[in-house]
Amino acid sequence: MKVIQAKSAGFCYGVERAVNLAVKTAQEKGGCVMLGSIIHNANVVARLEELGARQINGVDEIKPHDTVLIRAHGEKKDVFACLHEIGAACVDATCPNVLRLQQLVAHADEEGSTPVIIGEPHHPEVVGVASWSERSQVFDGPEKLKEWLQDDPQRRTLPLVAVAQTTCIRSIWETSAEILKKECTNVKIFDTICNATHKRQSEAADLAAQVDVMVVVGDRKSANTKHLTEICRTKCPAVYQIEGAAELKPAFFKGCTVAGLTAGASTPAGIIKEVYTTMSEEIKNVEAMEESFEEMLEKSFKTLNTGEKVTGIVTSIGPTEVQVDLGCKQAGYIAIDELSADPNAKPEDIVKVGDEIETYIIRVNDVEGYAMLSKKRLDAVKVWEDIEEARENKVTLEGKVTEENKGGIVVNVKGVRVFVPASQSGQPRGAELSEMIGQTVSLRITEVNRARRRVVGSIRAVAYEARAAAQAEIWNNIEVGKRYTGTVKSMTSYGVFVDIGGVDGMVHISELSWSRIKNPAEVVSVGDTLEVYVISFDAEKHKISLGVKDRSCNPWDKFMETYKVGDVANVRIVKLMTFGAFAEVVPGVDGLIHISQIADRRIDKPGDVLSEGQMVDAKITAIDEEKQKISLSIRALLAPAAEEVEEVEEDAE
Repeated sequence: MKVIQAKSAGFCYGVERAVNLAVKTAQEKGGCVMLGSIIHNANVVARLEELGARQINGVDEIKPHDTVLIRAHGEKKDVFACLHEIGAACVDATCPNVLRLQQLVAHADEEGSTPVIIGEPHHPEVVGVASWSERSQVFDGPEKLKEWLQDDPQRRTLPLVAVAQTTCIRSIWETSAEILKKECTNVKIFDTICNATHKRQSEAADLAAQVDVMVVVGDRKSANTKHLTEICRTKCPAVYQIEGAAELKPAFFKGCTVAGLTAGASTPAGIIKEVYTTMSEEIKNVEAMEESFEEMLEKSFKTLNTGEKVTGIVTSIGPTEVQVDLGCKQAGYIAIDELSADPNAKPEDIVKVGDEIETYIIRVNDVEGYAMLSKKRLDAVKVWEDIEEARENKVTLEGKVTEENKGGIVVNVKGVRVFVPASQSGQPRGAELSEMIGQTVSLRITEVNRARRRVVGSIRAVAYEARAAAQAEIWNNIEVGKRYTGTVKSMTSYGVFVDIGGVDGMVHISELSWSRIKNPAEVVSVGDTLEVYVISFDAEKHKISLGVKDRSCNPWDKFMETYKVGDVANVRIVKLMTFGAFAEVVPGVDGLIHISQIADRRIDKPGDVLSEGQMVDAKITAIDEEKQKISLSIRALLAPAAEEVEEVEEDAE
């Protein structure tokens, strides 16, 4: 039995271009955001997120400083307008074939024609293309198209422009095009099915007709993968669509002599290779199960070869060696110094009689009938296997930072050197990476090359996931009035942004202090720890309004307990206006000194007498408890003598 792989399986030009753009942007910009899945493949999207390309679901999550990646399927017209309005940088990874589709529809709209699009109505590519004309009509096949034309005969005379989704099944498109040619009098038809898609579909159909079992690899959200599966099922009775090698089962290949393999345009070469290898192994396993008893008996007389891995049962433990039953004519022995890399380890602490043990064959002596084995060397190999498995399964590992290297740091993980680029160190751009030496860090393995003994990891990916989990926890449990301990992340003239555990909230300047302040820097600094509470939040827009002021210590209550009308207070001038001056009576409570109450003479403006920050005595002449307003007067403390003189003069007259 054998496996035949289609030549055109895997990444097409548009997908490869989009992925390369995403990798380049994430690395050069130190991170970016993907507006939706850059391609329909969860494995690729997850790898890009590890590199710092964060996936979002809508433009409302975009910030002005973000670099936004447009996916290979393209985007709606109004999204580009929104990005321009926000001021976000845009990297357009739209497939050139999809871009041509958008241009055809936009041009048809300018000419006053009605675009007719044959494709899946809810597919991102079709939704985006249709948005370039308000007149767009989308049909999933010739039946719906025919119904639309028959519902209103006048539609047959309309100026129409017909195009197809780039991954449309050719038979569906050609039938639809024939209907348009036959029924309509003014139609322009453009065959926009991608050449690579047509070639892939044709090869898949030819291969499916030659094999007993056909395997199609690709994300279940991928339209072109789904179409490949549909095409193969018309040619082969046993077709299985999978996303990866883990979904393969021995039952798929029972009675199979030839198996075929193809993949959608969004499937990476690594996944295709893994599926091919696993298919070959599964077929061998099926063959092995079908072997005769005589063949299996013959295999029991196996021969051992240097460099092989073998599994046996520990039969005895001596002071210098451990004996292992390998299930064949040769006995196996492990010297004590080949049992463990730790010279102080005791054999009885590592293995026990009856244990199953996997070892590496160092030397075979067929004459004397024994084989020398090593567990230590196999353990070293297994470390690499563990590293590779951690990459495949996205397992978080721990290691110690040992040195700063050109462009990053080196982390020792189970004795293997793992290079972490500076952009994936989790440290701010320009930070001193040497300060991390000696620290134990958690990281994710992103690349393994055993031949070159090269391993690349990301600390940032682990931190990103932890932050995402913390964000989810906050949004699941947030409520008005709930208190958090947060850290000031950034400042503006109108307030500060506080990180409350993975989510940023806004504290308006008016909520920072009861006292009147002009700038948040007067009371807080970046990095400060603040006790905050939730004033309001919008879970859909991911916005939180926070407060710092303690409502139980209302300055107005303190003022009312301390002063009454007629009292004199030593106040601080906080703001000069054309009509008077505001003065702080107690922290957080201001009163107004009208311009007529500043001096015992007429003045042009308050600044002629007062200055901001000046301390003066003023008399409380009125208190409005409902509106919490206070009237003050300096003149009342200066004028009594002058007023008495004026009254005497008036009486004399």
